Amino acid sequence: MRAMLISVKRLKVNPDIILVDGNKTFNHTIPSVPVIDGDNLSFSIAAASIIAKVTRDRIMKRLCEKYPVYLWSKNKGYATPEHIRAILQYGPCCLHRKTFLRKILLRDSAPEMQFDSGIQVE
Repeated sequence: MRAMLISVKRLKVNPDIILVDGNKTFNHTIPSVPVIDGDNLSFSIAAASIIAKVTRDRIMKRLCEKYPVYLWSKNKGYATPEHIRAILQYGPCCLHRKTFLRKILLRDSAPEMQFDSGIQVE
Protein backbone atom coordinates (compact mmCIF):
# COMPACT_ATOMS: atom_id res chain seq x y z
CA MET A 1 0.00 0.00 0.00
CA ARG A 2 2.84 2.35 0.84
CA ALA A 3 4.45 1.79 -2.56
CA MET A 4 1.16 2.53 -4.33
CA LEU A 5 0.70 5.72 -2.31
CA ILE A 6 4.21 6.86 -3.19
CA SER A 7 3.57 6.06 -6.86
CA VAL A 8 0.33 8.04 -6.90
CA LYS A 9 2.06 11.03 -5.29
CA ARG A 10 4.71 10.94 -8.05
CA LEU A 11 2.20 10.99 -10.91
CA LYS A 12 2.48 13.95 -13.25
CA VAL A 13 -1.28 13.80 -13.89
CA ASN A 14 -4.12 13.67 -11.40
CA PRO A 15 -6.45 10.78 -12.13
CA ASP A 16 -10.13 11.00 -11.29
CA ILE A 17 -10.05 7.66 -9.51
CA ILE A 18 -7.51 5.05 -8.37
CA LEU A 19 -8.30 1.40 -9.04
CA VAL A 20 -6.50 -0.99 -6.68
CA ASP A 21 -6.23 -4.70 -7.47
CA GLY A 22 -7.37 -6.48 -4.32
CA ASN A 23 -9.62 -5.89 -1.36
CA LYS A 24 -7.69 -3.06 0.32
CA THR A 25 -6.86 0.50 -0.57
CA PHE A 26 -5.18 3.53 0.99
CA ASN A 27 -6.17 7.03 2.04
CA HIS A 28 -5.62 9.75 -0.50
CA THR A 29 -7.39 12.88 -1.71
CA ILE A 30 -8.18 11.03 -4.96
CA PRO A 31 -10.92 8.44 -4.45
CA SER A 32 -9.67 4.86 -4.62
CA VAL A 33 -11.65 1.69 -5.24
CA PRO A 34 -10.45 -1.82 -4.40
CA VAL A 35 -11.28 -4.28 -7.18
CA ILE A 36 -11.05 -7.95 -6.24
CA ASP A 37 -9.67 -9.91 -9.22
CA GLY A 38 -9.01 -6.54 -10.83
CA ASP A 39 -6.56 -7.78 -13.43
CA ASN A 40 -9.39 -9.86 -14.90
CA LEU A 41 -12.02 -7.14 -14.63
CA SER A 42 -10.17 -3.97 -15.65
CA PHE A 43 -7.93 -3.34 -18.65
CA SER A 44 -6.19 -0.59 -16.68
CA ILE A 45 -5.35 -2.90 -13.79
CA ALA A 46 -4.30 -5.68 -16.18
CA ALA A 47 -1.92 -3.32 -18.02
CA ALA A 48 -0.51 -2.03 -14.74
CA SER A 49 0.02 -5.63 -13.58
CA ILE A 50 2.02 -6.44 -16.70
CA ILE A 51 4.16 -3.33 -16.32
CA ALA A 52 4.74 -4.09 -12.63
CA LYS A 53 5.79 -7.68 -13.36
CA VAL A 54 8.23 -6.70 -16.10
CA THR A 55 9.70 -4.01 -13.84
CA ARG A 56 10.00 -6.45 -10.93
CA ASP A 57 11.70 -9.04 -13.15
CA ARG A 58 14.28 -6.46 -14.25
CA ILE A 59 14.93 -5.40 -10.65
CA MET A 60 15.33 -9.02 -9.54
CA LYS A 61 17.88 -9.66 -12.31
CA ARG A 62 19.92 -6.68 -11.12
CA LEU A 63 19.69 -7.82 -7.50
CA CYS A 64 20.91 -11.26 -8.52
CA GLU A 65 24.24 -9.69 -9.43
CA LYS A 66 24.63 -8.46 -5.83
CA TYR A 67 23.12 -11.53 -4.12
CA PRO A 68 23.78 -14.44 -6.52
CA VAL A 69 23.16 -17.22 -3.98
CA TYR A 70 19.41 -16.55 -4.01
CA LEU A 71 19.05 -17.13 -7.79
CA TRP A 72 16.74 -14.13 -8.14
CA SER A 73 17.35 -13.92 -11.88
CA LYS A 74 15.73 -17.37 -12.12
CA ASN A 75 13.00 -17.28 -9.47
CA LYS A 76 12.25 -13.53 -9.28
CA GLY A 77 11.99 -13.86 -5.49
CA TYR A 78 9.26 -16.48 -5.43
CA ALA A 79 9.57 -19.38 -3.02
CA THR A 80 11.00 -21.95 -5.40
CA PRO A 81 12.71 -24.94 -3.79
CA GLU A 82 16.12 -23.55 -4.81
CA HIS A 83 15.36 -20.15 -3.27
CA ILE A 84 14.19 -21.72 -0.02
CA ARG A 85 17.33 -23.89 0.16
CA ALA A 86 19.50 -20.80 -0.36
CA ILE A 87 17.74 -18.95 2.47
CA LEU A 88 18.11 -21.94 4.79
CA GLN A 89 21.76 -22.39 3.83
CA TYR A 90 22.97 -18.78 3.74
CA GLY A 91 20.31 -17.02 5.80
CA PRO A 92 18.18 -14.11 4.63
CA CYS A 93 19.56 -10.82 3.40
CA CYS A 94 18.25 -7.33 4.15
CA LEU A 95 15.91 -7.53 1.13
CA HIS A 96 13.86 -10.51 2.28
CA ARG A 97 10.46 -9.58 3.68
CA LYS A 98 9.82 -10.82 7.21
CA THR A 99 6.38 -12.12 6.21
CA PHE A 100 7.95 -14.12 3.36
CA LEU A 101 10.53 -15.59 5.73
CA ARG A 102 7.98 -16.48 8.41
CA LYS A 103 6.11 -18.66 5.93
CA ILE A 104 9.30 -20.47 4.96
CA LEU A 105 10.49 -20.88 8.52
CA LEU A 106 7.13 -22.14 9.75
CA ARG A 107 6.73 -24.54 6.83
CA ASP A 108 10.27 -25.93 7.06
CA SER A 109 10.47 -25.79 10.87
CA ALA A 110 13.82 -24.08 10.55
CA PRO A 111 15.37 -22.26 13.50
CA GLU A 112 14.73 -18.54 13.84
CA MET A 113 17.04 -16.55 11.57
CA GLN A 114 18.37 -13.08 12.24
CA PHE A 115 18.09 -10.42 9.57
CA ASP A 116 21.41 -9.46 8.09
CA SER A 117 22.35 -6.16 6.52
CA GLY A 118 23.68 -8.14 3.57
CA ILE A 119 25.67 -11.29 3.08
CA GLN A 120 29.15 -11.66 1.68
CA VAL A 121 29.09 -14.93 -0.25
CA GLU A 122 31.31 -15.57 -3.27
